[in-house]
This record gives sequence, C-alpha cells and structure tokens, in this order.
Amino acid sequence: MSTANKAALFQKLPSTDELLRQPDMQALILREGHSAVAESIRAVLARLRQQIGQQIGQELADGQLDEKSLDLALGGLSAAVERQLRQSLSYSLQSVVNATGVILHTNLGRAPLAAAAFDHIRATASGYSNLEFDLSKGERGKRDVHVDRLFRKLLDDMLPSCARLDSRGRLSLRGSEQAISTAISTIVVNNNAAAVLLALNSLAEGGEVIVSRGELVEIGGSFRIPDVMSKSNATLREVGTTNRTRVADYERAINERTRLLLRVHRSNFEITGFTEQPGLDELVALARRRNLPLMEDLGSGALFDLRSVGINGEPGVGDSLRTGVDIVTYSGDKLLGGPQAGLISGRADLVARMRSNSLFRALRVDKLTYAALEATLLAYVKRDHDAVPVLRMMRLSNDEITRRAEKIVSTVESAEAKSARLKLELIDGESVVGGGAAPSAVLPTRLIALTHADLSADELSARLRANIPPIIARVEEGRVLLDLRTVFPEQDGVLVEMLSSL
Repeated sequence: MSTANKAALFQKLPSTDELLRQPDMQALILREGHSAVAESIRAVLARLRQQIGQQIGQELADGQLDEKSLDLALGGLSAAVERQLRQSLSYSLQSVVNATGVILHTNLGRAPLAAAAFDHIRATASGYSNLEFDLSKGERGKRDVHVDRLFRKLLDDMLPSCARLDSRGRLSLRGSEQAISTAISTIVVNNNAAAVLLALNSLAEGGEVIVSRGELVEIGGSFRIPDVMSKSNATLREVGTTNRTRVADYERAINERTRLLLRVHRSNFEITGFTEQPGLDELVALARRRNLPLMEDLGSGALFDLRSVGINGEPGVGDSLRTGVDIVTYSGDKLLGGPQAGLISGRADLVARMRSNSLFRALRVDKLTYAALEATLLAYVKRDHDAVPVLRMMRLSNDEITRRAEKIVSTVESAEAKSARLKLELIDGESVVGGGAAPSAVLPTRLIALTHADLSADELSARLRANIPPIIARVEEGRVLLDLRTVFPEQDGVLVEMLSSL
C-alpha cells in the first residue's frame, strides 16, 4: 500500500472529540463518566492507527486494514468503545470454577473461605470494630487476642491434660504447676515466610541456626527457605547430607553461637531410598539437653486429623507441640482452610519476644484477616468441619462425587443428543491436596473426561476458560478432565450450561 493511500486511511479516522459528541457516547458518559469513555475511545483509535501503520507494500497481514475493512470497523466503533470500556472498568481478579481436583490450588487462591468468614468480614469491615480496643476496660487492647484465645482452646484440646511448663518455661509432661493454657500462645503475620522470618530474627539474630541440608527447600514462586532465613540476620549452619542426617550431626554443630535448632517439614516433596532423618522426639531431647529452643516450620500445618480422610504422614500442629517442639510456624490458607496468614504457635515466653519485635508491626495483618481467621477457628471449636470448604472437599466420598458427575453427564447428553459433537465419559481418577501439602497423598475421585469432534483438548480447555465464570480444568492424554471434588455443588449448573453450549 502506498504512503498516500495509508494517509487517506488515517484521515478517515474520527477524532476523540468528534466521537465524544455522538449521542451514544453521551449516553455512555452519563453512565460511566467522561474520563473513562474518553480513555476507551483513545484506546480503540490507537489500535486502528496501529493496524493501518503496520501495512507494508501491497500485502496485508492478519489484523491489518484496507479501506473496506476500515469502513466496517468504523461502523462498529461505538460497540468497540463500549467493549473497551467494559474491559477497562471490570475487575481483573475474578471468581473461577476450580474443576482441577487440586484442593489447595496456589494459582487459584488456595483455600476458599467459609461462609461464616464472609459474614464476619462484612460485619466488622463495614463499620468500626474493637480491633485494638478492650471493651471491658475501656482502653487500648491488642489485636491478636481475638484469635489467640481460640488457638489456645484448640491446641489445649490436642495436648495431654498433664502437660505443664518445666522450670525453664518449656512444655513438659512432667513439669510445674503452671497450666498449659498459659504455656501456649499464637500470633499472626501476613504469610508463613513472614512467620519464619520473624521467629528466626527474634530468637537467633546474630547467632546460628542449625538445620539439615535435606530440609533447605524451595517453595512456590522461587522462594527458598535459606534466602528467607538469611534475611533474619541469623547464620545458617547446615548439617548432614541431602538424603541422610542424624541427630549426632546436630549435636556436633552446636557451639557457643548456637541459638536455635530448626526442623523444616518437606511439605512439597519426598526423599525416598537411602535416607535417614532424626525423629522429632530425638531433636526435642537434644534441645532439652543443650537448653536450646526447637522450632519447626510445618509450612501447611493442620488443626484437623488428616488420617480421618486417608491422608497419612502430614504432621499437624498439635502433633509437633505434643512432642515438645517449642515454636511451630504454619500457613492460614492451606490445610487450616482460612485466609492467607502466617501463624506462630508455641511457648508463650518465646512468642512474647516475637510480639515485642519491631518487625512484628511491619508483618502484622489487618482486621479483614482477623475476622476471617476468627470465623474459621470458631468452626473448628464447634467441630463443624464441613463449614470449612477445604475440609469438606477432603471429606467428600467417591460415591458423592460420582452421583453428581453422573447427573451432569446425563443432563448434558440429553441437551446435545442431536449433534453429539461433545463426548463425555466417566473415568476413575485422583484428587490431590496441593498447596505444598501432603505431596504423595491422593484422594480417589470420579472424573468427567471430555473430547470434542471439532476441538483439540487445548482448544476445549481454552473455551472453558473463556466462559463467565471461567472454568479451570486439567488436560491429560488428549482429554479435558473435570473433577467435581473442588467444584461447589451450586456450580454444577454452570458446568451443565457451558458443556451443553459446546
């Protein structure tokens, strides 16, 4: 295309002011405001200018304009501006249907919150609250009291009634006269990496922390435990080898600069074969002998007995405290099923040191997190585990999932029987916990396997993602797989409508 012809196409484009004066644009301005409409017009015109400017010689590449196609585009200019406006004013963060079967899907926001959490957030966030106000004394209070009382209740129930503090303030089964309710305390920061950072800085700044080489893990998003530890201003002392570490390795490494023994749970991988790892009770005994605190980073952390749903080998917070660990760090939005948070539970005197650390203020959470966490913990206290979506999904039986899957398949096949372009098949499969928790644990499930006569598996998956709301599925062996374990029952209708439309 010649330069003259290209210039002629540019001249056909209206100005932003011309478009703003049109009646349909005036209607949009009344609804959405002058600034937003003007910005959308500029964006649409910029795209048209770019398409004209990209033309080279007489050849038109995909997406470029000749005079006829430009006239068509100008005829639909109002609709294009309105689409651009909707896109620019819509939320980027949106709800999706998780049909992957990964319960704690990090990319999809991990744990969905309980309905009670929404209600509590709305009640406390829509007005003022007693976040840091002691109603009984009429004076300033502390924000962590709202959940610390519930953590004490839950953790007390997990510990033996004979548990006490020993003469050095440690948790002991033989201990002193002080009740366990005064021994355990919990504080909340914004995520588990922050919890590890705060704990190490408070307990080991300027000293050494002893940890096994086989536990220096990398978590999601390329965050590495050693990097988080180094920011605490504590020196990392690695012991043992990647696959074998003994309690004697820890003992040999202890010196006058040692401040803490650290155990990191391998929550997102397993080492098998020629391996050795000291038992937690061995590390507790060593810490007692050498008068050092023992900290365990559980990563996920559960307040629920996972063995009841067939998941073994994933230690809970109560298990660690019951064994004698002094400080446990874990996440709020993983196995706990609450909001994103980093939780630090353990000896009250050590937790008090973290609470008084100036770093705690930089890492603390807001009223929305406290409200969601308090509502989640209350469900645990009431033993209403099905009120917590993560726990409910783990507890779903294969039979329940199968019945829902059969109903969806039957409904869709009835709706599209004439064309039968979409093929639906029920197959056995496995759900996973995800979120770096219980890497080897699987839950039996029933999958809906999809194939389409005109679409590849990737194209079919893309169609599902383009739905409103988007449907996120797995693609395996040329099929799209839907796992209803992670689909809320009220979303089954969304699946039926979308699949029927295909």
